[in-house]
Amino acid sequence: MKSRTGDMWWGTAIEAPDPGGLARFYAELLGWHVGHEEPGTAIVAASPRGPYFVFQQAEGYRAPAWPPVAGEQRPMMHFDFQVGDLDSATAEAVALGATVAESQPQENVRVMLDPAGHPFCLCFDQG
Repeated sequence: MKSRTGDMWWGTAIEAPDPGGLARFYAELLGWHVGHEEPGTAIVAASPRGPYFVFQQAEGYRAPAWPPVAGEQRPMMHFDFQVGDLDSATAEAVALGATVAESQPQENVRVMLDPAGHPFCLCFDQG
């Protein structure tokens, strides 16, 4: 975008039933920090300049179905995180409140569900 400069922030907004709780989950998972929290909104940041995940209160929130099911809420997007050890990363995510999805389409990827039910992937890639 031509109007952006190098010091402008950027991020992704995600709907959640509990924005603060989901922000704390991702902050712990990624080693980031909760940079801002107010009723209905919480922001997790990698650094003061971003990137950011903005969690916003969603009334009537329905967790997406994984794998997608006709007639159910579909995942609109998901995060992919490269990890050095798939088993230990999976165990860490579970300890923080994630669950392992029943459907696992790839051997080197672990599909997880965050505490709000959003899918995310832990991806083992040696190079």
